[in-house]
Amino acid sequence: MRAEKVGNSSLGGYEDKPEYYVAAYIWPSCHDDPMGNEVLWPEGTGEWEIIKKGNPRFDGHYQPKVPLWGYELDNDPKVMERWINAATDHGINTFIFDWYWFNNGPFLESCLNDGFLKANNNRKMNFYIMWADHDVARNYWNVHRYKEDDSRLWNGAIDWENFKIVVKRVIDQYFKQPNYLKLDGMPVFSVFSLDNLINTFGSLEETRKGLDYFREEVKNNGFRGLHIQLMTGGNPNEDFQKKIEALGINSLTLYNWGGPHREDYIQWGTESMERLQEWSDAVSIPYFPNASIGWDDTPRFPHKTKKDVVHYNQSPQSFATFLQKAKEYCDKHPEQPKLITVYAWNEWVEGAYLLPDMKYGFDYLNAVKDVIIEGKYERYKK
Repeated sequence: MRAEKVGNSSLGGYEDKPEYYVAAYIWPSCHDDPMGNEVLWPEGTGEWEIIKKGNPRFDGHYQPKVPLWGYELDNDPKVMERWINAATDHGINTFIFDWYWFNNGPFLESCLNDGFLKANNNRKMNFYIMWADHDVARNYWNVHRYKEDDSRLWNGAIDWENFKIVVKRVIDQYFKQPNYLKLDGMPVFSVFSLDNLINTFGSLEETRKGLDYFREEVKNNGFRGLHIQLMTGGNPNEDFQKKIEALGINSLTLYNWGGPHREDYIQWGTESMERLQEWSDAVSIPYFPNASIGWDDTPRFPHKTKKDVVHYNQSPQSFATFLQKAKEYCDKHPEQPKLITVYAWNEWVEGAYLLPDMKYGFDYLNAVKDVIIEGKYERYKK
């Protein structure tokens, strides 16, 4: 993986610019968050409480998932130091942290603030945040506690007053970090839900005003501008395209391959690659490819069965082939940064994680290394 030294702004210092940004999502749920403890996970270990209760739904179904390194808390800087070393040794050079703002305040922020930012080796990696502005039902993150109660626990949309607080917070706490990912000198701010982003302001026109306010505040703090990234889903459509154009969105990607979740991993990935090409053809801004490890959210949903789990043909080798396809897509689009998003670093509860476990060991990490560092999946050349 070739890298070069590039100058950045006074707020960015110098950093290694890799040929490929391989960016794995971190779901920061496995620590004792105060608000999470109060309404979701009282045992003090965050969502480990739910992950441990996973149970097999069919013959050969691997549940519960068992981490090789034990049930570590993700806001421990020593844990994060081990994660950073494992990531960078295997070709992952960027973490994307899911980031939340519920009930007029942050949620699950300690993983980033106390874990990653206090890790002695965090400068080995870039990072950026993805505002996970989705709604949350009571029984979504702890069905054992709330049973059939699917009433709203938190709303993803906020208001102008909170948005201004968020803007100042992310600029001061994160954008000013020297290893915060900046593309063309602009910090990357990713947003999960376009609908809730618009709900925050009430209309498309007001949303543009809100994003322009964000852009100006970023410039006032010494940056060239703001790179706003959105998650997509499904196939491209005219309504979505008009909205992203009106808002001046800079890039698109996926959190994961999304639905329909096929039982056959290869079918799931193949269909996602077809949608990737459709999006690439439909939009004029960069669309960054995604490589997803799997899908198995049965620990959250007692009613789900075999048909809801991606399990046929799922393996580290199959994942590597799709990561290679994402890499080749980047090579075919030299006009945009070579950024690949990976689902995920530690989505244990949804069956998608690079971290070593008791079934695969380091196989998924080695799959990334084979593709990104060793080039073992390049087309054969004499």
